[in-house]
Amino acid sequence: MAAEPLKTLFHPFEAEALPLPRKQARVLFLGAEPGFRLPDGFDAALHLVQGFRPHFRSLQAAGYTVTPRAEGSGFDAALVLAGRHRGQNELRIAEAIERIMPGGVIVVAGGKEDGIDSLRKRIDVLAPLEAHLPKHHGVAFWFRQAGAEAAEALRAANPDLIVEGRFRTAPGMFSFDRVDAGSKLLLDSLPAGLAGHVADFCAGWGYLAAEMVERPTGLAGLDLYEADFEALEAAKVNVRSAAVEPRFFWTDLLTDAVERRYDAIVMNPPFHSGRAAEPGIGSGMIRAASKALKPGGRLFMVANRQLPYEQVLAAAFSSHAEVARDGMFKVFSARR
Repeated sequence: MAAEPLKTLFHPFEAEALPLPRKQARVLFLGAEPGFRLPDGFDAALHLVQGFRPHFRSLQAAGYTVTPRAEGSGFDAALVLAGRHRGQNELRIAEAIERIMPGGVIVVAGGKEDGIDSLRKRIDVLAPLEAHLPKHHGVAFWFRQAGAEAAEALRAANPDLIVEGRFRTAPGMFSFDRVDAGSKLLLDSLPAGLAGHVADFCAGWGYLAAEMVERPTGLAGLDLYEADFEALEAAKVNVRSAAVEPRFFWTDLLTDAVERRYDAIVMNPPFHSGRAAEPGIGSGMIRAASKALKPGGRLFMVANRQLPYEQVLAAAFSSHAEVARDGMFKVFSARR
């Protein structure tokens, strides 16, 4: 996310449209991201919530109290940083309503290109707004703690989803409403004899892992690595096996060390940060996979056709080959 929505979120306090919270106040900050600057005199105790591991670690390193899920109640106020996912935004606002004390203010802000005006109008129907304020290519709006009916309505509009009748997902996760076509192509391209200790890097809500454990391939172990806390929690529900006991790691593969070594790794790495394409993320994942494989171990990964990963694969592995392709994706096999 760009820095502008973070500035927009605190603008009502800087513009004195809202009073600064008192020093002893407890303020819940949902969707907190690194890089925000508190207005002068904003001395309340902040309780940050961020489930994306890289952001979580950055906020921790900056000295903030941060958890991957909201904890506690009776907060004096709440801040909600809205993003691109409508359902996730509405669920965060429901969480804020449920966790602050009567009369507490809830401030929501986001970018205009991410639909903040539509969100403002929807919330105004459920909990009449006190005011809104545009700034930094975004809008901040605020309201006092609403009744339980508002939170219930937001949750009812955004239930947990069931994909293909079996996979639990939720708004905000990667490909939360359908099986990703790239992951499906990767699954269809895996060798029939995949065995040994296998890892799923960037596991998401567990589609690849759930399908692999149902194949009679001789898996000795299966570990899932994922940076999105909620997606990993969903994977714990989606990936079940009587043959192996999956293990789950909430981790940033670009910075966190992988202790175990694997016979094979499957991977559908991300290549976006917000709206911007960043192939460097996938390149870093390829290098991380190489380090985590045993000598002779194999990587199977899918990528968008236009992404130039061949040079990175050549540098990190002894051999690699493209094994499948369709109109959008290509699948590589590489040997360490």
